[in-house]
Amino acid sequence: MSKFLHFLSGFLIVLALSACAPPAVDFKGTSINDDSMGGGFTLIDYSGKPRSLDQFRGKVVAVFFGYTNCPDVCPTTMLEYGSVMKQLGADADKVQVLFISVDPERDTPQVLAGYVPHFDKRFIGLTGGVDAIEKVKKQYKVVAQKVPTPGGGYSVDHSAGSYLLDRDGKLRVFEAYGTPASNLAYDIKQLLR
Repeated sequence: MSKFLHFLSGFLIVLALSACAPPAVDFKGTSINDDSMGGGFTLIDYSGKPRSLDQFRGKVVAVFFGYTNCPDVCPTTMLEYGSVMKQLGADADKVQVLFISVDPERDTPQVLAGYVPHFDKRFIGLTGGVDAIEKVKKQYKVVAQKVPTPGGGYSVDHSAGSYLLDRDGKLRVFEAYGTPASNLAYDIKQLLR
């Protein structure tokens, strides 16, 4: 991911969140009180079935936008969430991690099935048509663009943070890339209270 795009996407998110009301809960990440961000969606899971955000009501949901060919940011973030699930113990069953592909052309359900459960068997990978993915990216103010690579391939520069939604499906916290698993677990515990 280019450093400029990473900086720009983080800056835009912080700018959008700076006008929000003070947080009601003490989070380690950035509290989000902006009803114009987030919202429901339906995408296709790695078994080919439609999955709606509403299906996870009652759980804290962590949403991360990435792609399976990502060399560093995506596997690092997914490993952190794998560590979070271990730290949560029995409470991990009250949490759902969703990996939403920003590269739907390559990240088919079959590709996601071979990637996402590697980090934790409870994690779900989601994809869909380009238009469906674009709609969800816009809802969550996620930036992603293809960057050509030598040999005719491409990588995808994308926003690197993740989001936490409360048990009612409301977007509550933005977690910057590189947030330690202990901080992620702390924020999830606040939402489980």
